[in-house]
Amino acid sequence: MNDIKKTDGKNAGVKKALSQQSSAAKKTAAAKKIAAAKKTAKKTASKKPAFVPDKALLAKGAEVVERLKTVYPDGECQLKYEGEPWRLLVMGILSAQCTDVRVNIIAEELFAAYPDIYAMAEADITKIEELIRTCGLWRGKAAAIKGSCEIIVSKHGGELPSSMEDLTALPGVGRKIANLIRGDIFGFPAIVADTHCIRLAARIGFTEAGERDPYRTEMRLSEIIAPEEQVEFCHRFVLFGREYCSARSPKCEGCLLADICDKNL
Repeated sequence: MNDIKKTDGKNAGVKKALSQQSSAAKKTAAAKKIAAAKKTAKKTASKKPAFVPDKALLAKGAEVVERLKTVYPDGECQLKYEGEPWRLLVMGILSAQCTDVRVNIIAEELFAAYPDIYAMAEADITKIEELIRTCGLWRGKAAAIKGSCEIIVSKHGGELPSSMEDLTALPGVGRKIANLIRGDIFGFPAIVADTHCIRLAARIGFTEAGERDPYRTEMRLSEIIAPEEQVEFCHRFVLFGREYCSARSPKCEGCLLADICDKNL
């Protein structure tokens, strides 16, 4: 009997070691994929733009970039995804009509219950719904989270794809979330045209006054803002929009962009 117990214990130890090795191998493979994608991003030739900004608009864009750096030196994503690409996907889905602060709180409990993409893909959808219920639009978000994780596991080997086509094919993922992932995870130049970005771009004069279309905003800003600045610029733009250039009561007096803003309120 003692020999059996010892054998069982030994087998359990071997299984645990193999599991750890498998997990480490997956993380290493994922890191190599991300590094390769970032290298590709640097080499990717830009397509002929549909919109060509003049020198004055390019100079204005560069000036806005530099001024925002003085207020927000760390242009970082406010979603706390702990360096795990799949978590950023999930949190991006959760963020629709929900604050980043709230998403971070909800995600902490969600990821404690389902610590990797495989667990999330196999999760009972009703359990996901219970954990994200305070997020708003929770039924649709739960379906999108589980569905996206299932596709990534079955079609992409558990690793996030890097192409716009593959990302936007996932449930609940549009260009905004796809660009967030492509920029923050894979290092591609990317404009995340969320509500703050759209509003500020029109007010400042990067887009037409009253412009509300996310795609047109993305396309315009992608030609105005230098490729190497785009990812951090978008994070700073969001922070600036929340703190100073809000939708209803913008703090125009004393604003660091006041002298170069078109003030399209």
